[in-house]
Amino acid sequence: MSDVTAAVDNPLIHVAAGALADAQGRILIAKRPDRAHQGGLWEFPGGKLEPGETPAEALARELFEELGVEIRSWRPLIRIPHDYGDRRVLLDVYRVDIFEGESIGREGQPLAWVAPDAMDPVLFPAADRPIITALRLPEFYLISGADAACPDDFIRRLSKALAAGIRLVQLRAKGLCDADYTSLVRLAYPLCRIAGARLLLNRDLKLAKKLPCDGLHLTSGMLHSLKERPCDFDRLVGASCHNAEELRLAERLGLDYVFLSPVEATATHPNAEPLGWECFVRLVDSAHLPVYALGGMTPAHLDRCIHAGAQGVAAIRGLWPD
Repeated sequence: MSDVTAAVDNPLIHVAAGALADAQGRILIAKRPDRAHQGGLWEFPGGKLEPGETPAEALARELFEELGVEIRSWRPLIRIPHDYGDRRVLLDVYRVDIFEGESIGREGQPLAWVAPDAMDPVLFPAADRPIITALRLPEFYLISGADAACPDDFIRRLSKALAAGIRLVQLRAKGLCDADYTSLVRLAYPLCRIAGARLLLNRDLKLAKKLPCDGLHLTSGMLHSLKERPCDFDRLVGASCHNAEELRLAERLGLDYVFLSPVEATATHPNAEPLGWECFVRLVDSAHLPVYALGGMTPAHLDRCIHAGAQGVAAIRGLWPD
C-alpha cells in the first residue's frame, strides 16, 4: 500500500484535550463510552477540531459542550501524535488551571478527579499515557552543581533548592569516584524524599540501579548503547538529546522525558553549537514525550519554553542556589 493510499484509508484525527486542575492539583478525567474507539478507558476531556478551528478554540467549545465549563486560563502541556493502526490521532493537550462552572458529564460520561501520581496508565488509551507523565513532571528540573566534591556545601545548597520548591533533581557529579558518589546519594535521597522531590541519578547504570533513587538519566552515549528501557516503569528514565534521531531513539526505548540541548550558548559546553529557538520549537513539535529545554536556561525562560510546547526548564547554573 502506498503512503498516499494509507493516508486516505487512515486519515489523521486532530483532537484538542484539556487537563483541568482543581485547587488540590487533581485532574479531571472522563470515561469513554463502551461503543467508542478505545471504549471503557479513561481519557482527558476534549474532542475533534471542526474545520477552521484552532486547537484552543476547539478546546473551549468541547469543554463547554461536554462538561458545561468555560475556561479562563490555560497553557500548552504537550502535543502527541499516535498511530493506533486503525486510526491516527494528533492530540493538542492543554493544562487548564482556571475555569468557571461546575463540571458535569453532559453526555452521561462518568467523571473523576484524580491526582496524576494516582493515575494508572493502563486504564488510559496509549496516546494519553505521555500526558500522564507530563502531568507528573514539574516545570523546573535542577541538575546538581559543581560542588558535589564538598558534601556539606552540596547538601546545604540542595536543601535550599528543595525549600524553594524544586521537585526534580538530577545528581550529576562526574568528578566523583563511585564510593563518594554513593555516599552523596545516601545523603541526598532522604532529603528529596522528605521534600516530596524525586532524585534521578546520572551514573553508570550498573551502579545507579543499586542505589536509592527515583530514576535514571542517560547521557546521549548511554542512549545510543541501549536496546531496551534500562529499568521498569516504577522509576523515571530520561535522556540527553541533541537532534531528531536521538529523540526517536528515546521514544523507541519508552523513556519518560528528554533534555533537548543546547538551546542557547552555555558556559558548561562553550564549544557546542546552540540549536536556537526556531530549531528547538520544530524538534519539540515532532516529539512524542515531555521535553525539557537545557542550555543557557533560567526561570525567566519558562514561559517561552511552555509556549514552545516544552515541559519546562532544566538547568545547573540557572536553578542551583548560589
